[in-house]
Amino acid sequence: MSGNSFGKVFRITTFGESHGPAVGVVLDGCPAGLELHEDDIQQELDRRRPGQSEITTPRNEPDKVEILSGVFKGKTTGTPVCMIVYNKNQQSKDYSDVKDLFRPGHADYTYFMKYGIRDYRGGGRSSSRETIGRVAAGAVAKKLLSLKNIKITGYVKQVGAVKGEKFDEGFIEKNPVRCADSEKYQEMKEYILKAKENGDSVGGIVEVIIKGVEPGLGEPVFDRLNADLAKAILSLPAVKGIEFGRGFDVVYASGSENNDEISSHGFLSNNAGGTLGGISTGQDIVFRFPVKPASSILIPKQTIDKFGNSREVVTKGRHDPCVAPRVVPVAEAMASLVIVDSIMINKNKKISDFF
Repeated sequence: MSGNSFGKVFRITTFGESHGPAVGVVLDGCPAGLELHEDDIQQELDRRRPGQSEITTPRNEPDKVEILSGVFKGKTTGTPVCMIVYNKNQQSKDYSDVKDLFRPGHADYTYFMKYGIRDYRGGGRSSSRETIGRVAAGAVAKKLLSLKNIKITGYVKQVGAVKGEKFDEGFIEKNPVRCADSEKYQEMKEYILKAKENGDSVGGIVEVIIKGVEPGLGEPVFDRLNADLAKAILSLPAVKGIEFGRGFDVVYASGSENNDEISSHGFLSNNAGGTLGGISTGQDIVFRFPVKPASSILIPKQTIDKFGNSREVVTKGRHDPCVAPRVVPVAEAMASLVIVDSIMINKNKKISDFF
């Protein structure tokens, strides 16, 4: 149980490091007969790819995917699908100054304490570059979900102190912040660029909406649908919490205000966020999560080296001043994996189960 695999029936194992030869994923449990091409995967990887704009890391990786197995003549065969992306633009020399230092906010200290060794080049396995495999597998999951008209949409709801108020789904992929409020976009962008200019970083809040899930999905008690989604999202780098529906604001409500009443036409509100008792209600499943400010900054910080000596560290290299925009496709991917896995726990094996 090394922690590199996720899912029960629709199961993934990711591999690779930030500055190693490649990263990727092995997806097991994909039903046979799904039309699948590298372009299906690439369009999702392009959304996550670095170097897209001035508010992301300038590391310019093409992130070109190759399908190594599990697909024959454009269709899945039911055997493991292996997808790989070769790293092309590593600059490992950027990390030579910190090879013996524990960078604050990173997993350097904990990896070293656990294993007695760490890959200091960009964080190695703890780097967000590991999420490439998740997005590749998520692209397959999205194709399966489209057969059941299930759609998953993520967007940046807040950057620092700037909160979006309006929701225009069509605007999300038209701006590099991936916000849904065109009136707040410029303010969010300037907030990020100011942090970048100061050698600092800022956090944000991402919201994900899952539409089209039928009632009855999810298992009781320990395998609640919202619990599985929570684990999926909390497994992402930089994510520090999660809330569903009304979330933490339920503390301000009474039971009479918070209960979702039901009429002959359906639910009258969605404070629960789309699940009751951990099982889907048929409403939109809605959750939000905070993304911490990127830990790699140019401002000197106090730390220690692996020998316990007090040191000062500046993290060089190419990093995102705000991680939230690039987390959006990763969160969608993880949510897709959970929903497909939940469906296949009860219905699996053949592609016809998704029609």
